[in-house]
Amino acid sequence: MPPSDSSLIEDLRVAHMLADNADAISLKRFGASDLRVDSKPDMTEVTDADVAVEEAIRAVLKKARPRDAVHGEELADTGHGPRRWVIDPIDGTRNFVRGVPVWATLIALFDGDEVVLGCVSAPALSRRWWASKGGGAFTGKSIRTPKQCRVSAVGSIEDASMSYSSIGGWVTTPYGQPFVDLLRQCWRTRAYGDFWSYMLLAEGAVDIACEPDLALHDMAAPSIIVTEAGGRFSNVAGEDGPVGPGALATNDLLHDQVVAHLNRG
Repeated sequence: MPPSDSSLIEDLRVAHMLADNADAISLKRFGASDLRVDSKPDMTEVTDADVAVEEAIRAVLKKARPRDAVHGEELADTGHGPRRWVIDPIDGTRNFVRGVPVWATLIALFDGDEVVLGCVSAPALSRRWWASKGGGAFTGKSIRTPKQCRVSAVGSIEDASMSYSSIGGWVTTPYGQPFVDLLRQCWRTRAYGDFWSYMLLAEGAVDIACEPDLALHDMAAPSIIVTEAGGRFSNVAGEDGPVGPGALATNDLLHDQVVAHLNRG
């Protein structure tokens, strides 16, 4: 199904071109013996591949979409237009550094305050997911080989499969004990983590995905892929959209139940 807004068709093609370029750079650096890893002020890791990917994406956008603003994880914001590209050059940097193939480039486009397009490309897994407003969510190796994504129809927490990033991040929040209780209540739990949790949810393989602390560049692209697949994406308090604090995604049937569970008391 094509995007309901025809102008998004060209934007989606641009997003795939950006992802192709990013994949070429990141794959070349994945597992490289001379990979440079530094620490940012918040003590998270950044590699030369993170910076190189974001620089390459920005260079293409400067030519292809010169009027659009750009927000990225590693470099300063540029532009002031209502349309804004939001980039996470490598989501899952710690996996990337350790040789774990679960990492991806996340690309989203905002029109005002609304996410209208998202693309998640995981080249080490040979997988890609994308979505546009009103156009549905898809997966495939490229835009030429799409398979539509649909969330699951699981309606109870006791039957649900849940994915999360780590337990440690939850214990310092007011949601710590409710989160642990939710783990115990679910049928199955696994820490797939990062973008992977949300893509599995969009495909119907996972029913609940949540994290306590995320930035806009982490959430923007996954949020529209989840919602266009029929799911719901909110913060932990239940406010829809990639607004934080944290993120909670479900197949929609489970959302109110999980929000109530995490926010009890």
